[in-house]
Amino acid sequence: MNNSTNILVTGGAGFVGSGLVEGLIADPNNFVVVVDNLQTGSKTKLPFAKHNNLKFIQCDVNTKPEITSVFHTYAFDYVFHYAALVGVQRTLQNPVAVLEDITGIKNILNLSKNTGVKRVMYASSSEVYGEPVEYPQNEETTPLNSRLPYAIVKNIGEAFLKSYHQEFGLDFTIFRFFNTYGPKQSKDFVISKFINLALNNEDITVYGDGSQTRTFCFVQNNVEACINAAFSDKFKNQTINIGNDFETSVLDLAKTIIDLTNSSSKIIHLAPLEEGDMTRRKPDITKMKELLKSPILSLEEGLAEVLKDTSYILA
Repeated sequence: MNNSTNILVTGGAGFVGSGLVEGLIADPNNFVVVVDNLQTGSKTKLPFAKHNNLKFIQCDVNTKPEITSVFHTYAFDYVFHYAALVGVQRTLQNPVAVLEDITGIKNILNLSKNTGVKRVMYASSSEVYGEPVEYPQNEETTPLNSRLPYAIVKNIGEAFLKSYHQEFGLDFTIFRFFNTYGPKQSKDFVISKFINLALNNEDITVYGDGSQTRTFCFVQNNVEACINAAFSDKFKNQTINIGNDFETSVLDLAKTIIDLTNSSSKIIHLAPLEEGDMTRRKPDITKMKELLKSPILSLEEGLAEVLKDTSYILA
């Protein structure tokens, strides 16, 4: 462990976090410490470490004494701060708990600044763009139009990283995640929810007419781009959209999943959501494409990968 690169991943037992951990521990020179309060994450999502280079600690980053002891036990070179309260309904129903995540951001940045961390990677969200006014959504030119507590907290997190860099010289990279999917995603996200319903031949509900578009990024594309960005100077102290740039309507997504699963599910239309359901999303992923060596998976290819292992979706 003496010559290893010590890396902290907060929220590493979550869907995207555990995918990141899998990518990081593939390099035996990386020693990865995962902290997660297991509120929405699960230890079952963590990969098996062939090289004994993974340590899990149940810990809440918003609780200062807990996360401080982790930083003081390991001298971290890099930090990926992915811990957050997630899920549209969960964040809408618990706005105060969402705002408490600001404490975790401050804890991570203060400890990183004081313990010699080289760079902090932050999981932000496409939600910071709000209802977009520009397509594709570019990291520098699209105005941030955050209204919901979740999006506001992500925006504040970005501001904290930029401020700590300006004042203390702490380097950062901000990842603005657009919809990401894969086999380990929990059932309250759109693709895994639709697949679960389709495999059980149950009705699939769509808000409004289903014409709202999303872009869906397969988790391995997300992980590869983020790891390559973290250990390169190419986009140091910059913001990177992480997603796919092929738009799919929610209605077409439901139809595709029904076709791929040979399901007898029917599509039922509900009233549109009052808050949080943006009409359209499409990121400018010019930066992300520079970071990828492997091709960006199409939705059909990615869904085929998910359907190879539905154990998490059907659990």
